[in-house]
Amino acid sequence: MLRGIDVSSYQSSAYDTDGLSFVFVKATEGRSYVNPKLSAQTKRAREAGLVVGFYHFLWPGNLTAQAQYFVKHAPEKAGDILAVDWETTGDGTHASNAEKDQFIRKVKELRPNNPVVLYCNRNFWLNIDRTSYAGDGLWIADYVTAGKPRIKAKWRFHQYTDDPLDRNVADFASRAALREWAGDV
Repeated sequence: MLRGIDVSSYQSSAYDTDGLSFVFVKATEGRSYVNPKLSAQTKRAREAGLVVGFYHFLWPGNLTAQAQYFVKHAPEKAGDILAVDWETTGDGTHASNAEKDQFIRKVKELRPNNPVVLYCNRNFWLNIDRTSYAGDGLWIADYVTAGKPRIKAKWRFHQYTDDPLDRNVADFASRAALREWAGDV
């Protein structure tokens, strides 16, 4: 299992990269928020030679506009991974299954050479998701033993804790295998 983290404006731009193979950086949310540390956090990951992913926190509505906003602000580089963060919003709502699926498809249309994955927690995957559509892979959050999420579906990334920060593992044999899957050839 490869180790990685995900970061947002809540984390430092000088995060520790020792022992990591990948990092997901929050890029955008809705149609108006861009992570103010996006450039610095991305630079840190690239300088450490990590596989880099970017995620968008999805809000209900305006899916095409949100997808366009995300790809406008997420750096575009071969081998980068794009993710949609599908969970409950600050106002207690969440995008529907159809909206989540539409967003993934639109991002894939806008960035056909980058893998697009779905991030959600175990509850969303088991109780809210009705389509099982995760684009090019599932990034599941379930705070249990690393690499042992309590789901039957195939997953690519597992967020297993948020203490002291979001830690993840990836189901790839090596960093080279992850790079190949991500299209960094």
